[in-house]
This record gives sequence, C-alpha cells and structure tokens, in this order.
Amino acid sequence: MRIGILTGGGDCPGLNAVIRAVVRAGITEYGDEVVGFRDGWRGVLDGDVVALDVAATRGLLPRGGTVLGTSRTNPYAVEGGPERLLATLERLDIDALVPVGGEDTLGVANRLAAAGVRCVGVPKTIDNDLDATDYTFGFDTAVGVASEAIDRLHTTGDSHHRALVVEVMGRHAGWIALHAGMSGGATVVLVPERPFDVDAVVKHCQHRFDSGFSPIVVVSEGAVPADGHLTTTSGQRDAFGHERLGGIGEALARVIEERTGRESRAVVLGHVQRGGTPTPFDRVLATRFGLAAVRAVHEGASGVMVALRGTDIVQVPLAEAIAQLKLVPLERYAEAEVFFG
Repeated sequence: MRIGILTGGGDCPGLNAVIRAVVRAGITEYGDEVVGFRDGWRGVLDGDVVALDVAATRGLLPRGGTVLGTSRTNPYAVEGGPERLLATLERLDIDALVPVGGEDTLGVANRLAAAGVRCVGVPKTIDNDLDATDYTFGFDTAVGVASEAIDRLHTTGDSHHRALVVEVMGRHAGWIALHAGMSGGATVVLVPERPFDVDAVVKHCQHRFDSGFSPIVVVSEGAVPADGHLTTTSGQRDAFGHERLGGIGEALARVIEERTGRESRAVVLGHVQRGGTPTPFDRVLATRFGLAAVRAVHEGASGVMVALRGTDIVQVPLAEAIAQLKLVPLERYAEAEVFFG
C-alpha cells in the first residue's frame, strides 16, 4: 500500500513523532511505501512530495516542528483545488492519506473522504480543543512552557512590585490558560469561554499587591471583556477565515497600571509555546496516534480520526471530530476561581 502523510495548520511539538510512527509501522509491519506531502494541503495541490523511509525518520522523536513543513492552505478556497487534489492522489497512486491537523485540516480530509479518498486523520491542535479526543499532542508541552514562564515571572514581579500579564494561545478555548494558570499559581485566569469583568480583574490584582506580592494574570489570546471595550483583533484573516488575534495582554496590562498605579507589563509567549522538543507525554501520545492511523488504514477504515479516550486509542468519524470545539466547562473554570486574588 502507498500511504501519503501531511501536516497542516500551526506547527506543534509531536508532529515529527507522528511521521516517524507512521513510517515505521507502515514499512516494518505492513511493507507499505510512505510519501510525505510538503507544507500541508499545498503539497497535495502541487504534487510536492518526498519519499519517507526508516532512515529518513531517525532522530525525529524529540525534534519539534515538522520536517514536512506546514501551511494553512485551504484547497477548497483555491479555484479548481478539489480537482487538483484528486488528480495528484491518482497520479501518485496514493492508496490512503493520513492528514495530521486540527479542525481545518481535518475538515478538508472529511470532504475528501466523502469524495472517495481513504483518509484517516490524526488530531493536532495545541489548544486541545478538538471535541472527539480527550487530549491532543502539543498541548502538554505548551502548558509546560507556559507554567515555567509563570514560575519565572513570579520572582521578577515580586522583586519589582509590578503586575505581569501573560498572554497564551487559545483562540476559542482556554485550556492552555486554565492549566498553566492553575499550575503556575496565577492571580487570575481569563479564558474565551467566560467574558471577564475588568473591574474584578483589577480588584484581584490590587488584593494581591496589598498582600505583599505581585499579581500574575494569565489570559488566552481570545479572551474578551464583558463590556467589549478592549480590541484584540488585527483585521487580518487566514485561508480558513480565522481572524488574527493578539493584543489582549498589552491592553489589559495598561488598564491594570492605570487603575492600580503600579507598573504592569505584558508578556506574550506566542510561538514559544509551539516550538522546541515535546514532553514525554506528547511523544508517546503522538507515537500511539501514528501507529493507530496506519492500523486503521489497513483495517479498511476511512473518514475517521484516531482519538484518545481515557487511556485507549479509538476511531471516531471525522464529521464528529470537527462538529464542535471542546471548550472549557464552567465547572472547570470554577475550580480555578477558588484561587483568584
């Protein structure tokens, strides 16, 4: 069997571990031939491929990013895009496709599966917001990076008696902010699912100052105030129509400084959360996903995504996987609120 693999959307730690697992399982267990498409769906549109074998994937397990490259190319937004995809797959004799990505990448895979292409998706989103799987790889690494940053900022904040606002990734879902904020002992955690009261945030910060310590506010990039006065969008959109976010940390730091009279600084972790070596948890999860994807292909599955449920890897329909985002439940947010102030 000839299997194609691609990585789409934002990069994150663990992508190379998936590639390595697909290649190793496909070649050594089933005698497959594996090819990688460069730069996500762009590579399928253009027929830009690279042959993958065991030797080519040695040393990839701890390596961040993706050796195949990635992009946010949406073939359904390109004139003749769907036809070009199908033509490439037929010309290259691709029997099955393993797309690794989030809701956008897997949305394309779902449409291809409906058109008759054998597709088995692997979930990848650093935000951990795919509803059909308990966890996605990259998330644990991002939380670890953010938690370490918060630990370091506590000491410099207390030394200078200033507030620090840490902006982390999370467009629609606040899982990174929630986990990093709780593990790092943040004064306040702000997530997209719960519009925040600016007055309450300032009050928590002032209480922290009054206690002799400096506040740390952890905020998702997609968090918004209840009154809607803080602008956090750039007006730019990607190929899938997502507006580019950024600026909530800086805007919030200015408000805190104005109202408390204490110096406040914003720290935007940004792409630092996505880069570097994956944690052991993410390496193992990504490896298990890759192995499961190859087995699913050989079982004749299509239009499915491999997913983590408890400690088991299962298959779920792609349509179910992309139907809705997994958001932070209010009861989980309430756990963090106990420690605010």
